[in-house]
Amino acid sequence: MKLQHVVAALALSGIASLTGAASAQAKPNAKLLSVVEACKPEAKTLLEQVVAIDSGTGDADGLNRVGALYESKLTALGASIRHVTPTSPPLGDNIVATVMGSGKGRILLIAHMDTVFGRGDAAARKPHWEGDHYIGPGAGDDKSGGVIAICVLGALKAIGYRDFARIDLLLNASEETGSLSSRDLIQSLARESDLAINLERGVPVDRTVYSRKGSAQLVLEMTGRAAHSGLEPEKGRNAALEAAHAALELGKLADPAKETTVTVTVLNGGDKNNVVPDKAVVKADVRAFTAEEFGRVEKAAAALAMKPSIDGVTIKSQLNRTFPPWPRAASTDAMITRANKLYAELGRSLTPQAVGSSADVAYAALTGTPSMDSMGLEGGGAHGLDDYVDIGSLTPRAYLLARLLMDVGHAPPAR
Repeated sequence: MKLQHVVAALALSGIASLTGAASAQAKPNAKLLSVVEACKPEAKTLLEQVVAIDSGTGDADGLNRVGALYESKLTALGASIRHVTPTSPPLGDNIVATVMGSGKGRILLIAHMDTVFGRGDAAARKPHWEGDHYIGPGAGDDKSGGVIAICVLGALKAIGYRDFARIDLLLNASEETGSLSSRDLIQSLARESDLAINLERGVPVDRTVYSRKGSAQLVLEMTGRAAHSGLEPEKGRNAALEAAHAALELGKLADPAKETTVTVTVLNGGDKNNVVPDKAVVKADVRAFTAEEFGRVEKAAAALAMKPSIDGVTIKSQLNRTFPPWPRAASTDAMITRANKLYAELGRSLTPQAVGSSADVAYAALTGTPSMDSMGLEGGGAHGLDDYVDIGSLTPRAYLLARLLMDVGHAPPAR
């Protein structure tokens, strides 16, 4: 974390400490705490069920099966359900579950059902428990988001709390590729809300996110000339070799001082051992905290494409932006401070931080609606072999989320 983020985090932590001290005598809502604790067995079962289903982005069958499991729970809680089917890829229905109340606050909860994993990964990786950690593809990122939402909505129903106008839960089907089939839906729902809360995994221990990088995909397409690789290799113009050279150069476009990263993720070229490849592709994941940095990387990549290292090879460069950056905002700071007054009822407080990943909260925040992020169960290892969720964080995290819904439902923040 860079100095400016450390300073910001310390500033917010100081505010949190003061509000925590002021609320030191506050006691938890015993009835709510009891109900939240009681939902753990059902939450564990639901988590196991949804993680067992492969639901990579675009896998409509898997996504709809995960959605059906969530939907059955939400329907039992009295939520009305709306399916929003994308008209273009990636496929898989988005689900909007709505619970109506009798108060003022309108709150949007966001979780995503899709993962970066493919068909067969769940069976191959054998999801399992290691103590309180459930390890499996998509467990922490972000199938646990739907699990905590259902636990919390169930808790509010159990204690008879209805002092909110409306709570919408969006179960997104395409977050991992930039929410191409749901970004308009996110913004539409956010505009009608007083607060948007993204249920991406919380960062251990008791951390939340107040700023995220934006994301983009940089694509370089090389075109060379095919030739017999043994008989006349000198007549070829090797696109794969050019791609390898470009891949090394792309790393130089990163800027550590501004925390901008350019990470090569795909390198393809050639499909026959006896042919000089005439086509190749390099893709890189670009992350930055500002739109200006994306512009800089785009221009630098275009300049690189104009000067191929192999005579006779041409390069086409394109930067495809996905999530916009989510900068720190006063409205987010205010909501974290407000959340810490509630979390103090458990003798705990959230520590805010900036992270390098991107998420749906950025789309919600673009509408001007106050937005919070990483309010789900704690976990780690996203996109990797050790993707996990910590069920031990369920009680404090679900209690905090429920209290936040109660608080905002009764007295929504100013926009």
